[in-house]
Amino acid sequence: MKRTTFALASAAMLLLSSAAFVSCKKEKNETKDEARVLVTHASPDAPGVDLLVDNQKVNSAALTFPNNTGYLTVNAGSRNIKVNAAGTSTSVINADIPFVKDKNYTVFAINRVASIGAILVEDNLAAPASGKAHIRFFHLSPGAPAVTVGVLAGTTFTPVFSNRSFETQVTATANQAFAPVDAGTYTFDVRVAGTTTSVLTLTGINLQAGKIYTVFARGIVGNTTTPLGATIIANN
Repeated sequence: MKRTTFALASAAMLLLSSAAFVSCKKEKNETKDEARVLVTHASPDAPGVDLLVDNQKVNSAALTFPNNTGYLTVNAGSRNIKVNAAGTSTSVINADIPFVKDKNYTVFAINRVASIGAILVEDNLAAPASGKAHIRFFHLSPGAPAVTVGVLAGTTFTPVFSNRSFETQVTATANQAFAPVDAGTYTFDVRVAGTTTSVLTLTGINLQAGKIYTVFARGIVGNTTTPLGATIIANN
């Protein structure tokens, strides 16, 4: 009787162990490799849009200029990204984009709607050093001349991002790194590159310690509906 009881107990333990192993294996296999992507509507004359990832709509309301989705989680690997005119199946952007596990990205819809396109940049969200913020700049104002963005203190102009032309994928990739700056409140001046002509001044810009920011020039010079301006995205 004791031997039978022991054998039954051993068999039960074996079954339980096997079930636990299968359960753990299943759970491990179900763990997805994921990345994150933030989509920004930076096309000044394009209507509100819907965003589709692998043909699944991911925004509940139309994404309008110059707003963004915040970070969305997507499966790593090649994902099909469509930007459709809101409420339609008309795609203004249709691209297969590779996303690497555990990385963060921003996709910008850029240019006038007649020439709309997309650029993809990688977002390095490593924490800034103590007392520092991170910042980067993209020129996304179609038709605007090349610009230099700098800090204005009184009459002293200190360039931070020099001679930036309207972005292409090549230049955006080259400009995707964040620059460390001291945390504080700044006045940024945007000037036509190589001149002292100011086209846009941004006052009271508070860059907080530990925060990461993307600034992009947007809109159209001389346009009253979507005039030249700048938008600041907090990436963390």
